Amino acid sequence: MAKRSPATRRTLWLVLSLVFAFLYIPIAVLVALSFNEGGLPTAWSGFSLKWYASLASNSAILSAALNTLIIALVSTAIATLLGTLLAIGVEMRRQYGKGLEALIFAPMIIPDIVLAIALLSFFSMLNLTMGLHTIILAHVVFNLAFVCSVVRARLKSFDWSIVEASADLGASALTTFRRVTLPVIAPAVIAGALLAFTLSVDEFIIAFFTAGAGRASTTLPMQIYAMIRFGITPEINALATIVMAVSITALTLSQRLNRGIIGQ
Repeated sequence: MAKRSPATRRTLWLVLSLVFAFLYIPIAVLVALSFNEGGLPTAWSGFSLKWYASLASNSAILSAALNTLIIALVSTAIATLLGTLLAIGVEMRRQYGKGLEALIFAPMIIPDIVLAIALLSFFSMLNLTMGLHTIILAHVVFNLAFVCSVVRARLKSFDWSIVEASADLGASALTTFRRVTLPVIAPAVIAGALLAFTLSVDEFIIAFFTAGAGRASTTLPMQIYAMIRFGITPEINALATIVMAVSITALTLSQRLNRGIIGQ
């Protein structure tokens, strides 16, 4: 590989710096203004934590946060279980066509708005009353492919001969899975679960289309959208900062686990 000249390196660093500035300066401004004492979202008037304190007494936000947590935890648990089993089943078979591959990863490729409309039509066809349960089912469909892809990345290097050896020694299929397979793929399962949790917390379009009417099925992203329609306030900045912090933490843990999986 040819060595780059100093001018080329400086140009690349300049372009990289501009890209990162474009991406992260707005986020930094949002976080900074969430500590703004004044009520104006664009004029700094002093440091204060009062907007974070006001979130604790806002019943609408607390209700939306509880709904989001319930949806994220339940959908993550179901998607992790089904996605892990799907990944194991596909990798054990090893002979599958491009059609099956496309079906597994279709929810990752299809635009959210298309998937949301499809799920809404499906629930309406079944005459299901919209609510938390329909959002959970929709998030399971959306997250299952992500969990499957993460677990399959670990299974690509899995030595299936140890499963055969366990069976030869008289262990049942359940015992083999619990004592042999699961400990090996556990980091990938956890990484997939963290990724699914992050996606569920942040997801807006699918939740908006599959939620019922009223506060009972309103999620945090939906609540933020409803608040923004009346103007951006430091309270919205504080709420967005909290959601972003939770998402970044879960995503960082997932990436660290993924890095360990790929390195094995």
